[in-house]
Amino acid sequence: MLSYILNLLPLTPFTPSPSTISTIQTPSPLIHAASTAQPALSPVSNIQGHAYNRFIQIWLENTDYSLAAGDPSIAWLSTHGITLTNYWAVTHPSQPNYLASVSGDHFGLSSDGYIAVPSNIATVADLLDTKGISWGEYQEDMPYAGFKYISYENPQNGKDDYVRKHNPLIMLESVTQNDTRLSLIKSFTSFASDLAAETLPQWAFITPNMTNDGHDSSITTAALWARRFLKPLLSNAYFMKDTLVLLTFDENEHYESPNQVFSLLLGGAVPEASKGSEDDTFYTHYSALSSLQANFGLPSLGRWDCGANIFALVADKVGYANWAVDTTGLDFSHSYPGPMSPIESQQAWPVPNTNAKCAAGYGVLGKVVTAWGKSDGSLNYTNPYPYDDGSGTDAGGSVSSPRNAPASPPSAPYPHPTSHTRSLSM
Repeated sequence: MLSYILNLLPLTPFTPSPSTISTIQTPSPLIHAASTAQPALSPVSNIQGHAYNRFIQIWLENTDYSLAAGDPSIAWLSTHGITLTNYWAVTHPSQPNYLASVSGDHFGLSSDGYIAVPSNIATVADLLDTKGISWGEYQEDMPYAGFKYISYENPQNGKDDYVRKHNPLIMLESVTQNDTRLSLIKSFTSFASDLAAETLPQWAFITPNMTNDGHDSSITTAALWARRFLKPLLSNAYFMKDTLVLLTFDENEHYESPNQVFSLLLGGAVPEASKGSEDDTFYTHYSALSSLQANFGLPSLGRWDCGANIFALVADKVGYANWAVDTTGLDFSHSYPGPMSPIESQQAWPVPNTNAKCAAGYGVLGKVVTAWGKSDGSLNYTNPYPYDDGSGTDAGGSVSSPRNAPASPPSAPYPHPTSHTRSLSM
C-alpha cells in the first residue's frame, strides 16, 4: 500500500479560472530524495524591536468568537496574555486570510484552490530581509522543507494533515522560486530542533495540522492542542525572552455572522501586569503586519497593512494613536473583486499606495515603489480596515480620530485615512 498521496502543482501561472490539479502516488524514496535536496535552514539574527524581539503567529481554524472564548483551554491561555476582543478576519474562506497576513491584501481571492502569486507582489519576507531579520514557517506534518504540493496525507489514518492553503508564504512565487527561502518553510520537527538549539527565527508562522487546528475536528481539540503546545513554551526562558505570540483564528465558522475571531497575545513581551487583561482596540489580520513594521522600524507593503491599527502593546512604545472604528455595518465576510477572484475577476492587479508613510511611519518598501511607481493606490490602503467602494464590500462603518489623540499620531505626521463613504472626525 502506498503511504501517502501528493497533489502536484500546476505548471502554469495562476489564472482566475480554476486550475486542474493532478494527483499522483509517489514512492517513499522520492520523498526522502526531495527532503535531502531541500535542506531546512535556520538562520538567526538579533535585531532589537521596540516592544518585542521575536514575533510568532499561531493560527487555528474556523471558529466563532464566542465558542472559542468559552473553551476552558482558551480561558486558561487567556490568563497568561492579553485578549484582543475586537480582532477581525478579513474575508472567507481560509486561504485568502492566510495570504492577506503576509502580503497585505487577498487580491479578491475567494477560494481555497491552488494559487501562485506573481513574484512582483511583495511580502513580509521582503520587509524582514531589509534589516536581516530572520524568519521562517513551521507547518505540522509537512514532510520536508520547501514542500510545494497541495497536501500531505497521513499514512496512518489517511487524513490530509498538511494542506498548502494554510501555508501563507508557499503561495508566493517570490518564495517558491528561491531555494534559500524555500528552505525556511519547515516542519514541526524543525521547530523542536530549532527550539533546542536556540535558533528560532525572529518572525515565525506556525500552522498545526488539520486535526490540531480544529478544521477537521473541534474547538475543544484545537484549544487543547494550543494549550499543550504553548504551556511548556511559556516556561521556557529562551522562548519567552522578548517574544510576542499571536494566537488567532483564520476566520469564524458562520459566514452569515460578522467575521470577528478570538485572538490572544502571549509571551515574555507581555508585561506581567497585562496578563489576563483585554484590549478592545479594532484590529484585523493586517494589524500583525503594521505592528511588525512599527516594532522593528520596517517599511510597509503599501496595501492594507499601511493603515491597519497597531497592537497597543507596540503602539504605546512608539507613540502611535490607533483609529477608533465603528464596526456597524461591517462583516468582512466577502472578498471584493480582484485578479485572484474566480467569480468576479478584475484582471488588473491593484496598485499599492507608494506615497503614504503608513501607520508605522517608515513609508513603503523601496522595491514596491520601484516596481509600481509613485501612486496613491487603487484602493484606500491608508484606511484602518479593508473595503471596496466599487463592489460595496464592507463600505459601511466609520472611522474617527485616533483613540486618545486630538490630532495626527505623533510618530506619523502624514495624512489621515480618508474616504467619501465614511465620515472622519478629526
